Amino acid sequence: MKGDQIDKIKKTLIEVLRKHGVKRAALFGSIVRGEATEGSDIDLLIEFEGRKSLLDLAGLKLEIEKFIYSKILTYDM
Repeated sequence: MKGDQIDKIKKTLIEVLRKHGVKRAALFGSIVRGEATEGSDIDLLIEFEGRKSLLDLAGLKLEIEKFIYSKILTYDM
């Protein structure tokens, strides 16, 4: 994945995450190491401001998937 593609993903993520009340977020994995390809997933850890409902989480997930054209796997921590 090229640097300009990664920058576009980051910019889009920041806009979407702010809209959904995300306090902090961190990218990790192949995209950060510069090893991502077109088929790579995007590893994202997020912390919300306050508690969010399942519907809030689903809405965030769907909106991110819409912009990055990739499925997102979610895990509860």
